[in-house]
Amino acid sequence: MGRIHLFEFEDQKWFPRFLRNYGTDFLQFLSNKTKLYKPIIPILEKGLRKRGTNQIVDLASGGGGGMLWIGSELQKNFPDLKITLTDYYPNLEAFEYAKKQSGYIDYIASEVDARDVPKHLSGFRTQFLSLHHFKPNDAIHILQNAVDSQNGIGIFEAQERSFPSILAMVFSPISVLLTTPFIRPFKFGRLLFTYLIPIVPLFVLWDGIVSCLRTYSIREMQSFVDGLDNKESFDWEIDRIKSGPGVLLYLLGTKKD
Repeated sequence: MGRIHLFEFEDQKWFPRFLRNYGTDFLQFLSNKTKLYKPIIPILEKGLRKRGTNQIVDLASGGGGGMLWIGSELQKNFPDLKITLTDYYPNLEAFEYAKKQSGYIDYIASEVDARDVPKHLSGFRTQFLSLHHFKPNDAIHILQNAVDSQNGIGIFEAQERSFPSILAMVFSPISVLLTTPFIRPFKFGRLLFTYLIPIVPLFVLWDGIVSCLRTYSIREMQSFVDGLDNKESFDWEIDRIKSGPGVLLYLLGTKKD
């Protein structure tokens, strides 16, 4: 299946911020509660060790992804772990909630472009469920910026361009309806736009299916790496790994010793 870069509501500047936040809140809740990223904890640990750091700089964080659960796992071997959440459209309420719940999470309140990360944000970079939002040239810029700054990077996608992934997204509105009352911080508007005016489940459905159609394959991610300047200074690992009934695609780039 060829990649199709259709639009996602979440990417549109005109899309109301509060609705975008409701969507990223849902993804954050689901990632933490299902321990979606459990299979890639060893990959994250490898990235931190090779970078020689206890600092993760998470790019395009949305509502914080699964960082609450991921951080609690990483702390077992990295007790001084620090995670900084960033986004071009930062979900500040979700970021603040994650900070209060954790003790190891902080965030940048201003917009941060994953293609051009400020130099003072040093550490092992991560992206969860976000590379597909970027067109090929922008995805290459993300990787090139990591290489140029000598920061390792780990990119993770929890879907792929396949019929099973698309089918799973068809059922995402049911997940939204079932989980919404338990998402924190509680917001009356979230109930209103989920049950009475069901914009949230509908836009999550659309964006979920489009995410599958946009997701880069292993071969495509390898082609991005092949086109980088000074790529030989990094070790690269690109693969897929099972996660329950689904799959995680990942790219790990770390500076050579």
